[in-house]
Amino acid sequence: MAAPNKPTTPSPALLAARRKAQQPQKMTGAEAVVRSLEELGTDMVFGLPGGAVLPLYDALYEAENLRHVLVRHEQGAGHAATGYAQVTGRVGVCIATSGPGATNLVTPIADAYLDSVPLVAITGQVGRSLLGSDAFQEADVRGITMPVTKHNFMITSPDEIPQAIAEAFHLASTGRPGPVLVDIPKDIQAMEMEFQWPPTIDLPGYRPVLTPHNRPIEQAARMIAESQRPVLYIGGGVIKANASEELKELAEHMGIPVVTTLMALGAFPDSHELHMGMPGMHGSVPAVGAMQRSDLLITIGARFDDRVTGAVDSFAPDAKVIHADIDPAEIGKIRVADVPIVGDAAEVLRALLETSKQLDLKPPKIDRWRKYLANLKEKFPRGWDESDDGLLEPQAVIRAIAQHSAEDAIYCAGVGQHQMWCAQFLDFEQPRKWLNSGGLGTMGYSVPAAMGAKAGAPDTEVWAIDGDGCFQMTNQELTTCTVEGFPIKIAVINNGNLGMVRQWQTLFYNGHYSNTKLREQDHYMPDFVGLAEAQGCVAIRVTKEEEIVPAIEKARSINDRPVLIDFIVGQDAQVWPMVAAGNSNSEIEYARDLRPLFDDEESAAVELSEIDDAIEQA
Repeated sequence: MAAPNKPTTPSPALLAARRKAQQPQKMTGAEAVVRSLEELGTDMVFGLPGGAVLPLYDALYEAENLRHVLVRHEQGAGHAATGYAQVTGRVGVCIATSGPGATNLVTPIADAYLDSVPLVAITGQVGRSLLGSDAFQEADVRGITMPVTKHNFMITSPDEIPQAIAEAFHLASTGRPGPVLVDIPKDIQAMEMEFQWPPTIDLPGYRPVLTPHNRPIEQAARMIAESQRPVLYIGGGVIKANASEELKELAEHMGIPVVTTLMALGAFPDSHELHMGMPGMHGSVPAVGAMQRSDLLITIGARFDDRVTGAVDSFAPDAKVIHADIDPAEIGKIRVADVPIVGDAAEVLRALLETSKQLDLKPPKIDRWRKYLANLKEKFPRGWDESDDGLLEPQAVIRAIAQHSAEDAIYCAGVGQHQMWCAQFLDFEQPRKWLNSGGLGTMGYSVPAAMGAKAGAPDTEVWAIDGDGCFQMTNQELTTCTVEGFPIKIAVINNGNLGMVRQWQTLFYNGHYSNTKLREQDHYMPDFVGLAEAQGCVAIRVTKEEEIVPAIEKARSINDRPVLIDFIVGQDAQVWPMVAAGNSNSEIEYARDLRPLFDDEESAAVELSEIDDAIEQA
């Protein structure tokens, strides 16, 4: 796989075109869009044509250096572009027509916005003379997407196109990454203009701060040296900044425990002795305990999301906060920062280490703290309750995929129980190997995102691990994978229900399973095997434990088309540990995997203070 942010090598034809571009060239606005994308190093776009983008698709027909992937739904185009961007670190590009085509992109745009993914969405619009007339397939997509884009453009002249596309890429990929939309009326796409490259990027109001100021860095370094229970609280910003090596160097030099959020899995090796796991609602006990008992949270590229903090007023009550983020709006938004640091995560981590050495600050003396957390890891390993329904355990399926897939495999998850089990039971040693919808929680994300990931990393094994609810939202992109040659592996964790909603109904709504059952347990409706085969895939159904590994191995052996495995699992498996929404992180809902220190036979809430006492007694 190419290194993140490294553009593809331009072809001789493109180099010649660039030389010509030094002088103005006459072309249509649509041709200017294609040429601008090529000049920016784009090699692949995902889209679906329609009336308002016909001129653009006519220009794409002649493109020699830009591959277009024809999706079956615009939502698939957006998620595929997101998956491509998350794996490569480059800007993902998607295209849709006006009206419903553009509004079908709203969900993946919002998804990219909340997860800080560099995305450029190019939409067609009705001709300028029709704007505001409620014309066929007219929609104010700029107004609709304004709350969920980093910026958006409405092109009013073909001469604006090179500048707007270049600025869109710059905005999407710098500072805190995010989606940018460019809306282009149909008549402007067809008009002639004089194309000249490169445009000058001059955005006076946009100056992301990359290098942190020395004063807060020195304050933070001294605070770390004086701490007794520090924790590195790591968010997805560390992956966006390609700062994993800097994180490892600082953590090892200081000996500080690390927790990685759902969006940061892989930023720090799971196997490392300093790694406590994922914090939050379904986090590990060591990670939750580390943050809750901490006296210093060293927060890098994280935003104190409610799924991490639980009840904010009781979150890490004794901890001071160092909060570093490239987006100053995030600092102090949820939790007041004792030391606020604005800057790129890699530069912040590097500066903290260098300043500590320059000031000759010794690593904090935290042997007792490290021993306490080591005890938590020993006493509360990851595990699950075994059900008595005779069906597959979903956690065992996911664990088997982790154990029998390629070491460098990329995993994409949908949203729900299977997403949390993936976070718990897959192993992440490298960044950009874990893709999921964290902030928006978008069902249907997995299959198209895996397709985009495979497009960005064609030589890497890619798994889409999906629930049967999520899978039924975007599985039509299996056809795209077959036709376009993206041989991903799909594991459907099929429990016949909307599993996470059912879990909440079990725990908080007296078992009133209102509209969460998707099928009868023994009746395969739809038949995912038949559905996948109809879309050109190889498909396997697994119902017995001894079939799990052979099915995974067979899927791995087939690389000329997608392979789907329909794993039939029990409907009553639940995600543990759990901190109920709105509760304090000190109250952990636990199951059998957390019972070694207790006599309880029923799932119940336990205070961290009880865990502390039990560890002391043990």
